[in-house]
Amino acid sequence: MEVKQKKLPNSQVELEFEITAEEFAEHTAHTIEHLKHHVKVDGFREGKAPTAMVEEKLKPEVVLMEAGDHAVQHVYTDYIIESKLEVVGHPEIQIVKIAKGNPFVFKAVVTVLPEVELPDYKEIAKKAKGQKIEVTEQEIQDAIAYMQKTRAKFTAHNNPAEKKDFVEIKYSNKEINEGKEVDDKFILGEGGFMKGFEEGIEGMKAGEEKEITATFPENSPVKNLAGKEGVFKVKVVSVQKMELPEINDEFAKQLGAFDGLVSLQTSMKEGITMEKTEAEKQRLRGEILEKIAEKAKFEMPVAMVEYEQQRLLEDLKNRITSSIKISFEDYLTSIKKTEEEIKDTYKKEAEKRLKGFLVLRELGKKEGVDVTDKEVEEEMAKSIQRYSKEELGQIDINELKEYTKGVLNNEKIFNILENLAK
Repeated sequence: MEVKQKKLPNSQVELEFEITAEEFAEHTAHTIEHLKHHVKVDGFREGKAPTAMVEEKLKPEVVLMEAGDHAVQHVYTDYIIESKLEVVGHPEIQIVKIAKGNPFVFKAVVTVLPEVELPDYKEIAKKAKGQKIEVTEQEIQDAIAYMQKTRAKFTAHNNPAEKKDFVEIKYSNKEINEGKEVDDKFILGEGGFMKGFEEGIEGMKAGEEKEITATFPENSPVKNLAGKEGVFKVKVVSVQKMELPEINDEFAKQLGAFDGLVSLQTSMKEGITMEKTEAEKQRLRGEILEKIAEKAKFEMPVAMVEYEQQRLLEDLKNRITSSIKISFEDYLTSIKKTEEEIKDTYKKEAEKRLKGFLVLRELGKKEGVDVTDKEVEEEMAKSIQRYSKEELGQIDINELKEYTKGVLNNEKIFNILENLAK
């Protein structure tokens, strides 16, 4: 067998395979042997008829095409494994020459991971500096105030609703959720609804219904509603007075293993510090990776970009149907765009993500990063503990293993870069 490689644009490679007549005859024989079990020959049990008789019953063109498919599948796969080509996705196959007793020739166009030329990434990492972590007194007070609200007592009453009351409502608008009624509950004045909506509920009593005119936000996901007024049919189901516990030592002790309010404040500060430290770590990592990717040189694999664009589009579809409760088709109609136009808007983001992936992969090679099976197993054991038995039954262990290996690999690479940045 002879194989010719030809480099194409967009990180693609054309492979031309020429299989000798003798080799193709072997694939043909294998094909006939397989087809024997699907051909009935009078006087013989299924699969037991002589090969020559089976071949007489088969159409020559059927045998030829089946043999070609068999040859393509096995020859291509074996070559990719042996040559260690890093192929992405499925190949585009073209049969060039196929005839009984002759060499078999076919081409396969494949997308491969491109070679990446990295800049002086160590110097880039050294120049990146982290930001100082600070926690203000107001942030601590806000965190404790949130805990205070979670311990609030609610008492139903028949008085007109006012700010700080906890209200349960049903509402509908013909422009959203296909006009269906929506249930909601929130603290009046803190629900974060559109302008005019919560103000309209003030003064209503439990069981009362009325129409409220409110203005859709400018950043509404449904573009044709942005900034426009809408009429909502609202029914107040219940109104409850919210009583907040006093923030003192006793309150702190009820929340957990705290000696008093000072102990709670210290714990809140530590928690906020941890959150900010993690956020800053991710910010710094993103900055370093982005700066390295900006100066890295490689040929962008178009097929991989398109795949990532499609993945981002699917994520949008899921968010639209689950959050604003309309079909994706209705969403497209409302913003006057096609699915393809939406997909095109994700091109830059897809390229950015792909650059990050390729740069991280190359950094791992340069730094000799390796993740052992033991490390993967230990991390998986930790992850599995966070799942219930029902959730574990729905998890693909092989996928979890590959995901875990990727996370550990990236973590090691970022640790190297972060050490340079210190």
